[in-house]
Amino acid sequence: MTQPCIITIAVTGSVPKKEDNPAVPVTVSEQIESTHEAFEAGAALAHLHVRDDQQRPSSDPEKFAALQEGVRKHCPGMIIQLSTGGRGRAPEERGGMLYLRPEMASLATGSVNFPNIIYENHPDLVHDLAQKMLDYDIKPEIEVFDLAMLYTAHQMAEAGMLRKPVHVQFVFGLKNALPARREILEFEVAQLNKLMPDATWTAAGIGRSQLEMNRWTLEMGGHCRTGLEDNVRYDKSRLAASNAELVARLAGLCAEYGRHPATPEEARQILSLPAQTAVA
Repeated sequence: MTQPCIITIAVTGSVPKKEDNPAVPVTVSEQIESTHEAFEAGAALAHLHVRDDQQRPSSDPEKFAALQEGVRKHCPGMIIQLSTGGRGRAPEERGGMLYLRPEMASLATGSVNFPNIIYENHPDLVHDLAQKMLDYDIKPEIEVFDLAMLYTAHQMAEAGMLRKPVHVQFVFGLKNALPARREILEFEVAQLNKLMPDATWTAAGIGRSQLEMNRWTLEMGGHCRTGLEDNVRYDKSRLAASNAELVARLAGLCAEYGRHPATPEEARQILSLPAQTAVA
């Protein structure tokens, strides 16, 4: 038996636009269709944002609700993870859709420089989002853009602010943040195993580092993220035709490392999530 790898598809994000790549899904219906194609190609988890009519990042709960409903209908069992990211959204809006009770939501546990902005996550905001996730029984995916975020997550877990086992995503390749270097990934994973030995982890590489990070992660036994959110704008020399294309590429790599794309059922078991009830 090969070891399962949870493939996360980051469908659209808040940065790539149609002028960057016409394949980028922006509307709710486009995102549902693109997510379904990625699901059919092997993705078990969908990381989701929504946009307004001008393609700007949005916190509109109705759009999140429609997107979640569509993905649940067309992608049976797929794990839904809603983004609480800060690009273009006021701090007080970032957790406004958590009442929808997705299985997961992203949670950055500190601030970091991005290419053109400061991704600000004040401790009060981080704690507020974490509390909402506890209240609505949502599993956070801890977004680690810098090493201190990992130690903060451990402190929060020990204080009962994060439910164990914790799931962490290490993010590499963004200008001004962590460079995509294997020795950094190896150090972070070693620290995670020391601090939270029952934790699970994913790694994401932005732009040119995406495929290389996928290979390292498969070899090291972690789980992988891909998608147009990470591929477009940061690496226009290698634009993908669709999210499904990126998932299929990653699914094809799995066998080289004794891995296979996790089914939604396997992914839920790995992440300690309940089985999804049937959707009418």
